[in-house]
Amino acid sequence: MSVNLAKGQKVELKKDNGAQLKRVLVGLGWDEVKRPIKLFAPKPLDIDCDASAFLCRDGKLKSNNDVVYYGNLTHAATRCVRHMGDNLTGKGDGDDEQITVDLAALPSEYDKIVFVVNIYQARQRGQDFGMIQNAFIRIVDLESGKELCKYNLSENYSGMTAMIFGELYNKSGVWKFNAIGQPTKDNDISALAKRYY
Repeated sequence: MSVNLAKGQKVELKKDNGAQLKRVLVGLGWDEVKRPIKLFAPKPLDIDCDASAFLCRDGKLKSNNDVVYYGNLTHAATRCVRHMGDNLTGKGDGDDEQITVDLAALPSEYDKIVFVVNIYQARQRGQDFGMIQNAFIRIVDLESGKELCKYNLSENYSGMTAMIFGELYNKSGVWKFNAIGQPTKDNDISALAKRYY
């Protein structure tokens, strides 16, 4: 049974029989708040949210090559983290973007993977997370297809242009998930990444 997490809650990731997970899918989703249609007004731009993963060593980003996002879909050094592609509008049900992680094959030097979402060209387009609703991150066991946990971000994030959704981290050889839900005013992936250098 999937666990619904609260902000700041941590959960150990394991199978029902207690075995360690091998591969997980991290699903991130959001919906655009319905906006009223104004007669003769230009159609508002779609809100393009971009999910990224920061692969950290000793809790820090050591290289730009450790950022997996729409412009770098596979972590070249390990091939263990893959972004499944960019969703430009967030329309439709379920996950809007997905990132897979091969926990079993990931070298032990990588001890944390941070999952973030930013609005593409947020300032230029006059967009923020106050225009987003039903945002979530969920972890799925890829072997069984079973959802292990889900964190729904339910606060009001008006004025915020990016979000640190959560992180997978390895503590004493055990992978855990931390539901973070920290909004920021970072305008792009580079600004978000600087928080971890």
